[in-house]
Amino acid sequence: MMLHRALRFIPLAALIGLFGISGCNQGGPETGRARVASPSEPSHEDFNDYQVHFNAVRSDELSAEVARAYGIERSSNRVMLNVSILRKEPDGSTVPVDGNVVASAHNLNGQLKDLQVRRITEGESVYFIGEVGISGTEILVFDIQATPEDQPGTYTVQFKREFFAD
Repeated sequence: MMLHRALRFIPLAALIGLFGISGCNQGGPETGRARVASPSEPSHEDFNDYQVHFNAVRSDELSAEVARAYGIERSSNRVMLNVSILRKEPDGSTVPVDGNVVASAHNLNGQLKDLQVRRITEGESVYFIGEVGISGTEILVFDIQATPEDQPGTYTVQFKREFFAD
């Protein structure tokens, strides 16, 4: 339940904290540990009264319990995309809003990756997750179109992350 509450408001920050992703590569052959993907760009974008938060992590970094609860395949060669739409309130806080999210992913060779996004709701929380496969070391570029419910505009975000499959 704590993961759900963290994901509800700031998915990227929650995932970063839970998975230990830092601003530099960790591990690798010299330490005997797998390297962890490092965010190379911001974790959200502002659009007037809304924010779109986004993150992508290897799915094996999720606990077995969380993966099972959300039907996510845990694997070192799978990546989970997590997106949420937040409305800015006058007091400076943000609240999650429903809407529609469509996303695609491709690698730097231009190969389109299969990515289906599904909506998750639990209480007031609304977020969108999808999974995509990776091979070896890959940089994925994610293109996201997020439309808040009952709003005419669609907000477009693009970000990239580097992943290291075992």
